[in-house]
Amino acid sequence: MTDTTRWWWIRHAPVDSGGLIYGQEDLDCDCGQQEVFTGLATRLPGEALWVTSHLKRTHQTAEAIRAHLPAPPAETLVEPRFAEQHFGEWQGLSHEALRERRAPEWHRFWHAPAHERPPGGESFDDLVARTAAAVEEISERHAGGDIICVAHGGTIRAALAIALGGQSEAVLSFAVANCSLTRIDRIVGAAGSHDPGAAVAWRIGLVNFPPHGVLGA
Repeated sequence: MTDTTRWWWIRHAPVDSGGLIYGQEDLDCDCGQQEVFTGLATRLPGEALWVTSHLKRTHQTAEAIRAHLPAPPAETLVEPRFAEQHFGEWQGLSHEALRERRAPEWHRFWHAPAHERPPGGESFDDLVARTAAAVEEISERHAGGDIICVAHGGTIRAALAIALGGQSEAVLSFAVANCSLTRIDRIVGAAGSHDPGAAVAWRIGLVNFPPHGVLGA
């Protein structure tokens, strides 16, 4: 018998950071394009647990989506472990300034390789570890249900790394646009895991899906 828990990951709406690396800085986002949130609302299940990080851009995006639902969710969970990667001393720098500081070690897809910790910050591998712990705990408490998580580009890449068996460096090549939808299912009791002896398998249904796209196209 299988038990499937469906994770619906949404990256927050755009942030105007002035071109600076903002990481865990608590900035507002732009929720002005109502058609974006109408489109997302039509794709999401009606009965679901809603989760955000503790950063207000995820709260603002969740509220913008929920304004287009027929009924508000019964519960909203704030989970700080789903916050964006903390870039330490790199936060507040422009991308060009960081590139100049780190040349020739500038990473082609992200600010640094998955294992590297910025001074005073955390590595992407650290982000994957804390995301995995939160996903496991919430999945166990809400097994068999739908979970809508409004989070961050780094957090969603971390969830993809978990689903792909820990391939943290590889998932840095995934694009995760603002307000895009990524669907990952956690399946208990199914064959097909990367580890044949594991009790849990993962299935990736959508990655970086735009709110205006047509499912099945």
